[in-house]
Amino acid sequence: MSISVCLASYNGAKFIELQLESIIKQLHHDDEIIIVDDCSSDNTLEIIMSINDERVKIFLNEINRGHVFSFGRSISLATKDIIFMSDQDDIWIDGRVALMKSKLVNSDAMLVSTNSNFVDSKGGKIDFNIDGVDSKFSDKNLSNIIDILKGKENYYGCAMALKKELKALILPIPDYVESHDLWIATAANIIKSNLHCDEVTLNRRVHGANASIVKRKLYLKLWSRIIFLRSILQLFFRKLSIKRKDE
Repeated sequence: MSISVCLASYNGAKFIELQLESIIKQLHHDDEIIIVDDCSSDNTLEIIMSINDERVKIFLNEINRGHVFSFGRSISLATKDIIFMSDQDDIWIDGRVALMKSKLVNSDAMLVSTNSNFVDSKGGKIDFNIDGVDSKFSDKNLSNIIDILKGKENYYGCAMALKKELKALILPIPDYVESHDLWIATAANIIKSNLHCDEVTLNRRVHGANASIVKRKLYLKLWSRIIFLRSILQLFFRKLSIKRKDE
């Protein structure tokens, strides 16, 4: 089964070359990297094009739309069997693709989520307080959804891979959604097709500007809970609609 790596880039010149190098060395000839650039104003695009690999496919947003839209667009453009998501500033650990691909191929799950180490801007390992996923709770779907609602930091897109069949449920990602990774994780738990993998599969860089790591004020967290409840309802009704079409 071939894979698509979906990456949303925006002013990522400082780290994106190292990220892509760590990905490309794990790919086969028929895999692909789908990059949606969100109007970068630095030399991100020049760095990507300098890699000169035909598996790297670049798409440009006409205006800045944010990372959720860009990831959604990248996933919609993916053509392969298994879809990995990637941030622009991390480092994939050797063996990540083989491990996560094997987990999906040998299970009925539509989504696999893994764990991360954390590094600073220079690549040095640091401690960072993130809950992560635990394999014992893969099938605790309601509990997993409640944990997301409570704000536990378990699921991150950069540590996920999914089967292409899940696209029917998760796409399009609504404009109101703040977190594509929590939207996808919620979808997989709603259909009870979720797999947690204890292994660490990437070194995740913390450098102060990461969209998914920045700590937020209380009122913004409360607003996110409201958005999440709306997401649950919309995904539930999408699930019902897909079921009716299949009957």
